[in-house]
Amino acid sequence: MALKGIFIDANLLVLLVVGATDQALIAKHRRLRRFTEEDYERLIGLIGQAGQVFLTPNTLTEASNLLAQHPNPARSRFFEVLRHIIKRSEEIVVDSKTAARNKAFVRLGLTDAALLEVVSEETPLVTVDLDLFVAAFAKGKIAALNFTHLQSL
Repeated sequence: MALKGIFIDANLLVLLVVGATDQALIAKHRRLRRFTEEDYERLIGLIGQAGQVFLTPNTLTEASNLLAQHPNPARSRFFEVLRHIIKRSEEIVVDSKTAARNKAFVRLGLTDAALLEVVSEETPLVTVDLDLFVAAFAKGKIAALNFTHLQSL
């Protein structure tokens, strides 16, 4: 089965945006304390191998809200980069009613339940969220990649 691309979670989307804006800001963004500039490079490498990034509106909204927590002028630069990423990515819409029917919804929330509806072995999820990883992994062993494992390499 050929890989069509990857989904990334909101935390990694924030890392992608901040790193693409200025890698030095990774250490300064309060939502990215667990990441380094090397993690940004790892993420870029994964995206390069996958060729295509898939996003859901829910993931984009969550990442946008997290990016907005940083002060200007960097915040405005983040949104310019996010705009560029949105243009280059494929957005997959999952109806909220569908996501809410997912059995993980009560435990993980709407954003993650929507991701679980669309990830597959052809479009795996890359995440740092252990609970989301376990739920996606249950769909298929190669339907999920725990980015935390890559951080330890």
